[in-house]
Amino acid sequence: MPKKIRDIKAILKEAGFVSRPGKGSHSNWKHPQLPQVITVARKDGADALLYPERKVLKALKQLEALSDDSD
Repeated sequence: MPKKIRDIKAILKEAGFVSRPGKGSHSNWKHPQLPQVITVARKDGADALLYPERKVLKALKQLEALSDDSD
């Protein structure tokens, strides 16, 4: 069962991403340690598509690698 958009946003917020409003149902999420911006589209109650979930997981892995390197 796919995650809901609200779950994706909660994961990003918990990981330290900051939300910037976008146009319509889009929101842009930026983390201070990462160069890329993750755009999340659709309303909070909608099912997330596969590619935004993959982007979020990839960004979380990058953050984990950065924290491992700093230790």
